[in-house]
Amino acid sequence: MFKKILIANRGEIALRILRACKEMGIPTVAVHSVVDRNLKHVRLADEAVCIGPNPSPKSYLNVPSIIAAMEITDAEAVHPGYGFLAENADFAERVQKSGFTFIGPDPDVIRMMGDKVEAIKAMKKAGVPTVPGSDGALPNPTEEPEKCLEIAERIGFPIIIKAAAGGGGRGMRVVHDKDSLISSIQITMGEAKAAFGDDTVYMEKFLQNPRHVEVQILSDGQGNAIHLGDRDCSLQRRHQKVLEEAPAPGIPQEVREATYKACVQACIDIKYKGAGTFEFLYENGRFYFIEMNTRIQVEHPVSEMVTGVDLIKEQIRVCSGLPLSIKQSDVIIRGHSFECRINAEDPQTFMPCPGLVKGFHAPGGLGVRVDSHLYNGYTVPPNYDSMIAKIITYGDTREIALDRMRQALDEAIVDGIKTNIPLQQMLVRDAEFRKGGVNIHYLEKKLGMNH
Repeated sequence: MFKKILIANRGEIALRILRACKEMGIPTVAVHSVVDRNLKHVRLADEAVCIGPNPSPKSYLNVPSIIAAMEITDAEAVHPGYGFLAENADFAERVQKSGFTFIGPDPDVIRMMGDKVEAIKAMKKAGVPTVPGSDGALPNPTEEPEKCLEIAERIGFPIIIKAAAGGGGRGMRVVHDKDSLISSIQITMGEAKAAFGDDTVYMEKFLQNPRHVEVQILSDGQGNAIHLGDRDCSLQRRHQKVLEEAPAPGIPQEVREATYKACVQACIDIKYKGAGTFEFLYENGRFYFIEMNTRIQVEHPVSEMVTGVDLIKEQIRVCSGLPLSIKQSDVIIRGHSFECRINAEDPQTFMPCPGLVKGFHAPGGLGVRVDSHLYNGYTVPPNYDSMIAKIITYGDTREIALDRMRQALDEAIVDGIKTNIPLQQMLVRDAEFRKGGVNIHYLEKKLGMNH
């Protein structure tokens, strides 16, 4: 097992990783920017190293500073959390070449999954259901317009053009008919080149009203892989998840099982190591693979609540070279769990609201978990993502877990700054959401009616 782990992140996920390390008896190093010196995990870590000024490129994305911090503290491994450098294959490679361990998959696996065209190829090979598409990069629309049109007609309109190097909702364009196809491909290629330095684009069938359902896996790169069920993350605004639950409601068990099996097989095929998530669109009883996240995710606690498995501890174990400590037969999905992301933002305008937290009271009670780095007197800086807490609830049934969430949100107090708690309170009381199975457009349509 590792003798010391450096946590290359901030906020609630850094604290979550620190807690797992403490439970495992592993000393920790916290790296932080100047403004983050008072973060909770920085205060609790065994050692802390300031790696630069507040902007991310000079601190949390500053690879030489992070490697130097590992060297001076004798850390053996780095846990990247999510965001920042978590899915950066070049960073993972630099860590390995410097003689340290990256807690995550190998750089070549991160690269393959980061390239959507390559990822889809690998998934098809493993039998993971994919969206009907162009089977690779599109030809140049100026040189071969007929070929582009032929592909679109084979798939069937509406289609969506996507940047192979894209993500987070960027580099996408929906096309409803053949008249605008060629110009749309050209525009998307231009945008992809500007945003990602790569103008490779591909085409997929555009699903009209899908749900966003994902499968959580753990794999040790030694031929052992398991799934931990699924999550529904359909409540989104501008491609950002707002509220998640596990398991996804109303999906036939045989459809789930076939998808789980294919995801596990894909992990074995690509020698995946660590925790990972297969993201799918789900429509009319079918799953369609969209991408794989090669890291721990914000919403991992709902899977932990329904399985009792500590995902961060397993991540650390397998990346230290140990085999998985659990078999598929040990994973029993019990009950239901919800997670609400609490952001420091105006619930009306969604503008970030940094500032001093004058009072913070976390909700409690049976089946309530709060992952947060907040404390009384902490100042939320304007430099980073606005998420300040995650409220997670568990119950024997979906209804109990949802009622507990309603109660927990009503109990939560964050004074001094505005938060999106009023939005979450509205959502957990929403009649359609309470029924289960709303699609990815539901929240934006609802907000459109309210604003």
